[in-house]
Amino acid sequence: MPRIGSSPFAFPDFRGATRRLILVNLATYFALLLAGFALRERAGELILELGLVPSLFVHGGIWQPFTYSLIHPGLLGTLIELLSLWFLAGFFEMQGHSASWVTGLYAVAVLGTAAAALAIYGVSATLRLELQTIPLYGCFGGIFGLLAAIGLLYGDVQFMLFPLPIGIKARHLAIIYALISIAMLFGEQRMYAFAELGGALAGLLWVRMAPRRGVSFMLSESWYGMRNRYYRWKRRRAARKFEVYMRSQGRTVRFDGQGRLIDEDSDDKKRWN
Repeated sequence: MPRIGSSPFAFPDFRGATRRLILVNLATYFALLLAGFALRERAGELILELGLVPSLFVHGGIWQPFTYSLIHPGLLGTLIELLSLWFLAGFFEMQGHSASWVTGLYAVAVLGTAAAALAIYGVSATLRLELQTIPLYGCFGGIFGLLAAIGLLYGDVQFMLFPLPIGIKARHLAIIYALISIAMLFGEQRMYAFAELGGALAGLLWVRMAPRRGVSFMLSESWYGMRNRYYRWKRRRAARKFEVYMRSQGRTVRFDGQGRLIDEDSDDKKRWN
């Protein structure tokens, strides 16, 4: 897990999107612990249903790309993932990125990871290639997407490799992680490695293409845009009806394409402004 070189023992503030993401993952972790205690023998089936298993997804498990990142079966792995998530997401918020932007980056990376896993599974099944499919759990893809985005935007920031007192630039750290994943493509866990690279690619695409203020701002702007277009359409329709009514009264008025009255400098027309 990387840490900033200038303050090696300090984590970013626990606030905003960082706090929400951590608390959601923690709540799910403890909920699964309680479910495992209550269900006993069926606890493994529940984890398998919520994780990402491509063969189950194609047979109706369409929720899995949205739930797999919340599943953390092991305590140590959960601790490492959530501390990494805290550091990386908090780093972005510390640099001034909005909570919605950080949440969107993380969500896109998680979904990109799932899409890459399903893609390699589908291609292997179509070409009848041998592929060892393993259930995917945890937010590793989202974390890799955050790291790739930091490497792109803040490549010269010096991190320290925990627990070694070795400084390394963010872009070099992201490249090392990517090379490790590429090397894993030639091993038995190629689906895991390909999925992780998919999360990194999704993070990079988000940085290049996403609105600076995040998805929520973009959606709100789209909503208000559609609402304004609807009101303009209603105004144009009312203007056309008014033109027809005035002609029936022996008067002529004209409106422009926005439904606004056109002033033709006529004394008779000015009365209708």
